[in-house]
Amino acid sequence: MIDPRLSVIDERLGKIEKIIAVASGKGGVGKSLVSSVLALSLSRMGKKVGLLDLDFTNPSTHIILGAESIYPLEDKGVVPPNVSGLEYISIVFFTGDKPSPLRGPDVTNAFIEILALTRWSSLDYLIIDTPPGLGDALLDLLKLIKKLNFIIVSTPSRLSLETVKKLVSLLKDVNAPILGVIENMRGELSSSIKDEIEDMAIRYLGSIPFDPGIEDALGKPEKLLKTSFGRSLSSIADLL
Repeated sequence: MIDPRLSVIDERLGKIEKIIAVASGKGGVGKSLVSSVLALSLSRMGKKVGLLDLDFTNPSTHIILGAESIYPLEDKGVVPPNVSGLEYISIVFFTGDKPSPLRGPDVTNAFIEILALTRWSSLDYLIIDTPPGLGDALLDLLKLIKKLNFIIVSTPSRLSLETVKKLVSLLKDVNAPILGVIENMRGELSSSIKDEIEDMAIRYLGSIPFDPGIEDALGKPEKLLKTSFGRSLSSIADLL
């Protein structure tokens, strides 16, 4: 039997011009921070932007944006609240701050429910913070969201790059559009992964330096945008 919520998802996302999933082959590369600041940067460029945090393993965009006490309204679905100029929905609105021990069909059902309930307005961009890794959650999103574009976050680490290669291979196998790779946390002495990314026929969008000032800016969107991390990501947002 076909789940009737699936047809509702297409309707809910129908007024969005471009949907970008920010993905990573492993955790700890700054994916959620990139998702949040990328959304803020696009918004400050005059675009209408939504941010959807579907990282059920460790949702953190609400902390990054300082949105811990903000909740959506209910009106024939869920209406995203405005957070620093963004339409914002996080899985924590549904699960709270408690761990979400979701597996298999439960993950799929949670994604379907959130996508079917959320009433986005007409947006230029919807940025999705995805669960890290190469598992079923990523495959679910590919099935549920049409015209899903990917930005992959890596670090200069060899371990991170190896997972990026696997993620790129998976996405190419299913013909998912890859907008490019962002190299995060690059140190002064780090060798760039730019050549290896381009050898995969993938666009290297740029690097973001390791920024010790980020911690103090968490929860303060305007301060985040003024960090070297924020300035670098704003330059990358110009390419999208």
